[in-house]
Amino acid sequence: MPRSDGYAALRDYAFIGDGRTVAAVALDGRIDWLPVPALDTPPVFAALVDERNGGYFALQPEGEFRSRREYLPGTNVLRTTFTTAAGEATVTDALVTGVAGRLPWAELARRIDGVRGSMTFRWAVVPGDVLGAAPRRHRGDRPVRRIETVHSPLLRIGTVDLVLVGFGHGRSDAAGSQRFEGAFTTTPGSRHLLALCATDDEPIHLPDPHIVDQGIDRTIDNWAHWSAVFDYEGPFAEAVQRSALALKLLIHSPTGAIAAAATTGLPEAPAGGKNYDYRYAWVRDLSYAVGALTHFGLREETHAAVSWVLQTLKRHGDELGILFTLNGATPGGVRTTAAEGWRGIGPVVVGNQAAGQLQLGVYADVLGIMRQYVEAGNILDGASAELLVGFANSACRMWPKKDSGMWELPRRRHYVTSKIGCWRALQDACRLAELGELHPGADDLERWQRNLRLLEKWIGKHGWSRRRNAYVAYPGADALDASILLHAGSPFGPEERMRATVDHIRSELAVGPHVYRYSGAEREEGSFVACSFWFVQALAELGHVDEATERMTELVDSANDVGLFAEMIDPVSGEFLGNLPQALSHLALVNAAHAIRSAR
Repeated sequence: MPRSDGYAALRDYAFIGDGRTVAAVALDGRIDWLPVPALDTPPVFAALVDERNGGYFALQPEGEFRSRREYLPGTNVLRTTFTTAAGEATVTDALVTGVAGRLPWAELARRIDGVRGSMTFRWAVVPGDVLGAAPRRHRGDRPVRRIETVHSPLLRIGTVDLVLVGFGHGRSDAAGSQRFEGAFTTTPGSRHLLALCATDDEPIHLPDPHIVDQGIDRTIDNWAHWSAVFDYEGPFAEAVQRSALALKLLIHSPTGAIAAAATTGLPEAPAGGKNYDYRYAWVRDLSYAVGALTHFGLREETHAAVSWVLQTLKRHGDELGILFTLNGATPGGVRTTAAEGWRGIGPVVVGNQAAGQLQLGVYADVLGIMRQYVEAGNILDGASAELLVGFANSACRMWPKKDSGMWELPRRRHYVTSKIGCWRALQDACRLAELGELHPGADDLERWQRNLRLLEKWIGKHGWSRRRNAYVAYPGADALDASILLHAGSPFGPEERMRATVDHIRSELAVGPHVYRYSGAEREEGSFVACSFWFVQALAELGHVDEATERMTELVDSANDVGLFAEMIDPVSGEFLGNLPQALSHLALVNAAHAIRSAR
C-alpha cells in the first residue's frame, strides 16, 4: 500500500462506474482517476498519471492504518475497511445510478460508517486538468476556478463544474481555495457522507445528501439485479462474474460501445515509450465481447454492441476502421499531454496512432460478431446484410496485402494470423449465407469459396515453417506470434501443426502461466494477460483440460485483490503494467473458462 514517489502500484486500484464514466480508487482510499462527463473525456482527477498536478479525491484516516476491501457481492460498488489502533470504519464508494438507469450528471458518493472505537478521517477534493486543453503559464499552475454561488461554492475546470454535498463531513475549506477539504471523527454506528457532483457545460444539480445516501443503496440493488440476470454455471464462476462486471464498467451506455480500457498512458514497459490511449472501442474487442455476453444470456448489452458497430460501419462506408470513439467517430490525431506519467514513465498521450492502420483481422472480427449474433437467435436487417456481403468481397480483394497485424506493429508484413483472420471471415460469411442471413450473388459465393481455398494454400505454404515445426509470425520468420492461439480450434490446416505450435509457445513465450505476445517481447514489456488466457483456451480446445485448468487457476490468482486485470503482468514481480481494467484481459478469461467448461 505505500506509495512510491507518490504513486500507488497499479495493482492497488479498483474501479467503480455508472455506465458513462469510471473512478479509480486506490487501496489507501484516494481516488486518482475520474473523467467527466464520460470515460473518454479529460479527467478532473488524474494523479494516476501525474501525482503533482493531476488531481485527486483523498479520504483516509490520520496516522498509520491498514485497509482491506471488496466489491459488494454482484456489484461494482466498493467497500474498504480501514483499521487503526483506535478503531475501525468502512468506506463505501459508488458512482450513483438513478431510479431508471444512470443519472444525467456524475454523482460520486463516499459513505463512511463507524464500526468500533473512533477514527479521524481527513479528506480533500483537489481537481486538475493535465490531460485537457486549459492553458497554464507554469507547470505547477492548476487551471481551477472557485466560484461562490448563493447555494454552494463550486470548482470549475474548463467547462466542468464540481460541487460537494454531504453530512457530518466537517468541511473547512476557505473562500478562494481551489479545493474542498475537511475532517471528521467516526464512532460506533456513526455515518458520514461525501458526495461530489459534476456536469459539463450545463447547469449543475445540487442534491440532498440524504437522497444521495439512499442512492448508494439503490445503486447496490441495481447492480445486484443485473448480476441476478447474469447466467453462468461452470468452473471459475466467481472470476467469470467479476470479469463480466468489469466489462460492464467499460460499456458506454449512451451508445453500446465497449472501451478497451478505462485509462490512457499507463506504461507497458518500465523504460517508457509504450504508453497508449485505450479509451476507444476496438472492433476486435467488441467481437470477443459479443461472444462472451451471448454466453451469459445478456440481451441488451449484446444487441447494443452489435447495433453500435453496424451503425458505425455504415456511417463510415467502405472504411473498415479498427477502432472508433465511443460515439462512433474516427479518432483524431495523437497529442502528448503535460502529464509526467505514472512514476514518471511517459509520455502520456490522448489519441491512438493505430487508428489509421490496415488490419486484415478486422474482417474476421466483424463477420464473427454477426455470425455469433445470428446463431444466438437474432436476425440481420437488409442494409446490414448488404454491408457484410461487401466486407466479405473486400476481404477477398485485400487479403494478399501486407498489414500491421493484430499487434498494430509499425512495419507492414504478411502476418500469418491476419491471413487466418481473412479465412475465418469468409468461413463466417459462407455460414451466414447458408443460414439465409446474407444474400450473395452466385459470383460472390464462388469468389468466397475460391479465396478460402487460396488462403488455406497460402497459410500452409507460407505460414507453416518446417524448420521451426510451427506456425510463424510471417513468412521466413523464426518468431512466434501468440495470437495464433485464437485460431486453435479452426480447421484451416492439420491439427498436429497447431499442437506443435502450442508446444513451441509453451517453451518459448511462456513463463509459468504467463505468456508474451511474440518472440522478443520479454525484452520490451510484460506478459500479455489475454495471451495467457488464450493459451488456456487453446489447451482446452485441443483436449489438454487438466493443464488448462491448472494454468487457469494460477492466472485467476494473479488478479489483484478485487479480481481485476490490467493489460500486462510482470511474470517475475507480479506487478501490473499497461492500462486497466483491460477489456481484452477479462474477455479472454471468460472465453478460457467457457472453453474449459465445454471441454469437460
